[in-house]
Parts: sequence; C-alpha cells; structure tokens
Amino acid sequence: MTIEAAWPELSKLLGDRITRSKSELETHGASESYFPLTLPDAVAYPENTQEVSALVTICAAHSVPVIGWGAGTSLEGQAQAFQGGICVDFSRMNRILEVSQGDMDARVQPGLTREVLNEELRATGLFFPVDPGANASIGGMASTRASGTTAVRYGTMRDNVLGLEVVLADGRVIRTGTRARKSSAGYDLTGLFVGAEGTLGLITELTLRLHGQPEAVTSAVCAFDTIGDAVRAVTDAIQMGIPMARVEFVDAATVQVFNEYAGAGMPEAPHLLLEFHGSPTSVAEDAESFGEIVADHQGHGFQWASGAEERKALWTLRHHAYWAILQTRPGTRAVVTDICVPISRLAEAVEATQADLDAQGIRGPILGHVGDGNFHAILLFDPDDTEELARVKAAADRLVDRALSMGGTATGEHGIGTGKKVFMAREHGDAWGVMGDIKRSLDPHNLMNPGKMVPDAN
Repeated sequence: MTIEAAWPELSKLLGDRITRSKSELETHGASESYFPLTLPDAVAYPENTQEVSALVTICAAHSVPVIGWGAGTSLEGQAQAFQGGICVDFSRMNRILEVSQGDMDARVQPGLTREVLNEELRATGLFFPVDPGANASIGGMASTRASGTTAVRYGTMRDNVLGLEVVLADGRVIRTGTRARKSSAGYDLTGLFVGAEGTLGLITELTLRLHGQPEAVTSAVCAFDTIGDAVRAVTDAIQMGIPMARVEFVDAATVQVFNEYAGAGMPEAPHLLLEFHGSPTSVAEDAESFGEIVADHQGHGFQWASGAEERKALWTLRHHAYWAILQTRPGTRAVVTDICVPISRLAEAVEATQADLDAQGIRGPILGHVGDGNFHAILLFDPDDTEELARVKAAADRLVDRALSMGGTATGEHGIGTGKKVFMAREHGDAWGVMGDIKRSLDPHNLMNPGKMVPDAN
C-alpha cells in the first residue's frame, strides 16, 4: 500500500502537524554524510506517546514505513527514508519530565538535546556526561548508542540509559528497565533498544543516569613529535589508572585547520587535548602524573587551561573540527570513518591509516577519542567527482578491514545505518542473522526504519 490510503487517518490524528511540503521533505531527506537526498513521503510532528502509538498503528495497518528523526546528525544514513514512508520528527517531544537529585536520574523525552538538558541541570549539581560533539537529541543518541569525548571516564549511552519507553511496530507501548541501579529480572530489553537505530521501535521516553558536577576541572593541550608517541602516552596513562575525563587526539593536519580556522597558534604537530575532573587535590595529582608520562614520550608544549572560558574555547575548537575541515575545501563533503580497536593496537591503526591515506593522495585529517580506541578520519571529496568518492570510500573500507583484523569494530559510535551494513557479517558472523531474527519477531512486516543495520528481509 501507499501513504495515500493512510493519509485521511493520519491527517485526522495530527492535523497540520503532518506535512508533505517540499521544504519539509527536503530537510528530512538530507544527510550529514555522502548519502544522496532521499525524500520521505511525509513528516509527522507528534507531541506525546499516545500520538506516536496511534501513528504507528495506522502505518502498520497500511504497510507504511516509519523512520525516527532526532536532530538529523546521523552519519550512516540512519534517518533517511530509502524505502519511503513517514519521518517521525521528535522535536516537539523535548521536555524534561522529572529530575531526581537524590537518585541522580532524570526522565526525558527523546527530542530533548543534550545541551539543553545540561543547561537545565546546572542548578541541581548534576550533569549528563555523554558528549558526541554535535548537539544531538537524546533519543537519537540512544538509538545509535552514541558516545564521544567523555566516554573514557563516564561511558557511552549504553552505560547511561537506565530505562526506556518504546512504541513497537504494532503500536504497543512498552517500558524497559527500572530506576534501580541493577536488576536480574529477565532479558536486558533496554540494552536491546539502545543502539537498535529505530529498527525495532520508536523511543518515546528515556530514564537517564546523571552524575555529580565535579568540584574541580582542568584541561590541557600538549604536542608530540609523532602520532605513535601521542597514542602510546595515553595507553600508558590508562594502564596506570590515571582517571582522565576526556582525552582527545588530533593529528598535525587537524591542528593546521585549527590554526587557520580559529587562530589557535598551536605547533603543527600531533596533539592531545585532555581534561581531568575531581577535587582540586586529585586533579592536580592526576595532571602531574600525566605530565610525567608525556615527558617520557617526548611530549612538549604543555599548556593548562583552568579557567572556564579557556576550557570552553578548547573543546569548542575540538567540536567544530568537522566543519572547519570541510571549509578547507569549499563545496566538498566527507566520508567520516569511525573505527574502534583495542587500545593496545590503536597507535598501529592510526599510523597505518595515515600511511594509507598519504599513499593514495587522500586528504583525511585524523582525530578521535584516543582514550577508548576510537578515532575518525575526515575524508574529503567533491560530490560531483564520482571517481574521487570511489577512492575515498575504498580507503574507508580498508580502514574498517584493518580494524576488524585487529579485533576491533566497524563503528565505535556512529552506528550502522546503511553505510556500514556491508561489514556486519564479517564482524558478527552468525550473530548478525540472530539480529535479523529479532527484527522479524518484533517487526514482521519490516516497517520500522527498513533497510538499516540488519540483513535485508527475503
């Protein structure tokens, strides 16, 4: 069936909050990455769980696909309607429903963005630590099992989501998890839906684990002669148990972009960007210990940023790296790689990647979350040059092959979507087929974000 059969019921349900206007379809058909503009059949703006349930029930009755949309920052095509259907935009479901200071948790709607959440939490002495860089929606972050700069200390979305409310493919509403910090009661359904990319249901509410705002915070940057020296310094620090809150790596090409984009004045060499959280005494001790490790690995140019404005400027620079890199070749787009390897293989993986890109003449600044073995290469290409795109994608594929051969993964935090499906069988073996079995059990008609992550339906 087509959306035409479902349209009268959908219009009655949502009125002018469901639209087929060209501008709305184009906005919700675009990708941050290399995927072509792909228009959904309609865009819906529900305001509560009951509306989402009713919408999904109507779509199920008329075999209309349903695709969730948060902030639209996904990089592997997760939010695009490649098989048509309705894009469910959660931007109007963006409230904080409850904050419990004593239990250090919060219930929120999926359209709430992480920056707004933390602004609202300031007065409570708590914060939500997962920081993927972009001001992503909490629902989207859960759906892709996002992480980011603070994962080395606070974990990923998997570690910080206690429970969910989910609308299943037939319109049923279920709750997973509890506010208790542990449970042995049945399957971990929360873990199943965190990272499912909307292929099993639509998340309509999340219960999040919060953390106490640290008493003291200090950040630093330091330079190294080689990529390997920088990565090995972090490896040693982790093995010694130094509790870094953030530790990011940027290569010399990224530093050059920082200098051109923001006048950073940094030596054009590989750098680490660090942050420590704790008491004033513990932060000072951790920083001193790390400084000794840096010296052992020929690190130099250590600069501390204890003031809030200095720290903000440092991390704003890191978070804007993607956009700054794009501006070095106006009109280009990027394939953003996202592999993660065991920390003992990270230096080898980064050095091999840089050598491969240099040999192919591909511009691809490297940066990433060195503390958990996850890094990105920003591979620029001209969208009108099919040959260049093919070369870039081939380099990205070799990078994934390299990660898998090292016992790593095709994606540390961006997810699978359609862009990384080709690697799932190699990474998971028969377990990928089990994922397909779960999908068919919960969504037998393949209507929830079809074509993404799991094997294609026969």
